[in-house]
Amino acid sequence: MHGMEETGGPVTAVSIITRRLKEGKTYEDFRKAWFHGTGFGIAGAGKNTMYSMVDIFDPREIIVIGFSTATPEVMEEALKIEVKFRGENPLDDVIEPSVGRTFALLVAEDDFGAVGEIPFTPAAVGGKPTNMAEFEKNLHTIASLFAAAAKKRDAITNQKKNVGT
Repeated sequence: MHGMEETGGPVTAVSIITRRLKEGKTYEDFRKAWFHGTGFGIAGAGKNTMYSMVDIFDPREIIVIGFSTATPEVMEEALKIEVKFRGENPLDDVIEPSVGRTFALLVAEDDFGAVGEIPFTPAAVGGKPTNMAEFEKNLHTIASLFAAAAKKRDAITNQKKNVGT
């Protein structure tokens, strides 16, 4: 891993990507262009689930929230797959050039569906208390991985734009 120290167990990275459809394009057009024909999975490790949404006040706004659970080492390999796939399958025909990107690590999951008072509980994911020291270490590691992937993705995009000019 490019000089990064090994980490403990898996982390859950959350990606929130917003895109605006070009005039006249539909979610179906977007889905056909966006759909990942190559999975991000690495044999025996990791999980990646994406939720696609259409903004209720602006149906041209598409929001995709992805949850990727893996060790940082596996996540680095998955990001390589994503960068390669998106580089080979751009969305330029269906979305506006501006894309909103937010990446985060899941620090806690809480179920507030109970009726009545809910006692305070420390941060936990999957019933396992969040070790904040390990979380901080992983936060920096994952930030480096996503920054490196973004740099590669942007280089591919810019290269394709320059070929067309």
